[in-house]
Amino acid sequence: MSITESAGSSSSSAPATGPRIWVGSAFSLGHLSEARVLALAALSPTGSTDPVERALGRSLHSERPDIRLPEVDPSDVDPARTDRRYSLTRVPDFPLTAGASAYVMVMRGRLTDVLRQVTNGAEEKSVARRNAAVALRRGCRTLGVAVARVAPDGTVGPYRLEGFVTVRPDVDGQDDGDMAAHPGSWVRVNVWTGSLRLQHWINVAMVFILSCTGYFIMDPFFGPTADSGEPTGFLMGWMRFIHFTAAFIWLVVGATRVVLAFTSRDPYLRWSAFWPLKRKEDVRNLGRVVQHYALIKDEAPLYLAHNPLQQLTYTAVYLACAVQMATGLTLFGLYHQGNPLWRLASMPVHWFGIPGVRMFHAAMMFLLWVFVIVHVYLAVRADSLERHGGLSSMINGGVWLRRGAKPVDAPEIE
Repeated sequence: MSITESAGSSSSSAPATGPRIWVGSAFSLGHLSEARVLALAALSPTGSTDPVERALGRSLHSERPDIRLPEVDPSDVDPARTDRRYSLTRVPDFPLTAGASAYVMVMRGRLTDVLRQVTNGAEEKSVARRNAAVALRRGCRTLGVAVARVAPDGTVGPYRLEGFVTVRPDVDGQDDGDMAAHPGSWVRVNVWTGSLRLQHWINVAMVFILSCTGYFIMDPFFGPTADSGEPTGFLMGWMRFIHFTAAFIWLVVGATRVVLAFTSRDPYLRWSAFWPLKRKEDVRNLGRVVQHYALIKDEAPLYLAHNPLQQLTYTAVYLACAVQMATGLTLFGLYHQGNPLWRLASMPVHWFGIPGVRMFHAAMMFLLWVFVIVHVYLAVRADSLERHGGLSSMINGGVWLRRGAKPVDAPEIE
């Protein structure tokens, strides 16, 4: 997830005697906004001459002058060493959100070293590594940022990775973009990756083709028939060929989605996103969303991606599609009984009978179309009422939210 205006970068120069440093995009794991991750990275002791710290500070001041960094005493900084590629900075009053500050210890340094010290789960670490790998391929280095709360007695709690900022030497001194969010009251936030959007529209095409050809195979509704006495030609053969070709394309798309659940850099595409009810508050929000859809409540909790009801529905549709693929394979396997693999795949047909499996396969098709109709209605309804571009987000990948909005599943929009 990234704010479009901050997906670019800003060029910041150190003094003429020092190297020029280019400050790129900030990446957040979702606990803090990208602007706050940049602010954490920009912390530096008073009078610092480090070119990276100076570049980060100027970038923050230029793009987000509303975020005021507290003064850092040099005695509160434990600098990085050759055996420890990260620094530790004690900050008594850091603005973690727009309206709240906290006493924290900030760890900044090489991302690989920072990752060894933090308590984030394996999935979050994997997401951070994959996003960092993309930055590395673009010639950037990643400055990891982690935060630990400091208790009143001075005890430092566990460190949690918040994200990273990309930096590299600025060889041309040209400004490549803007780190800040749009200065207006609305901010465009990227939500859906290109790969997910491509899969979505391939799914739409395949479900449409499979439904039309499958219905024709079940009940030919045009063309000559044997009863008419006219030559039937190869119309049914072409329909079956198109149906089977679309089915195997759909299987490849499904397999790709499974791989993305393990490897994607986007937390919204990982396995954990399939089950949204992780806390009691998630269950309460599910009830609030249901009441909103039933026109009992005027407002529903704001989610950047899917709300709990949407996600549970999509998870159920994923399962239904998997069952539909499986039943299709069992029917297809009937024509290859000489092959042990296909004979095994078609075993359910031998248990329940060909008519029963075909009827189930057809019923699942109609259930998927019920979902499609309801899905289109709700998407248009939400876009008309909320006006944040959710419908077009599956084309361009982003939605528009008001600055200061606080989604349940993302940091405050800044």
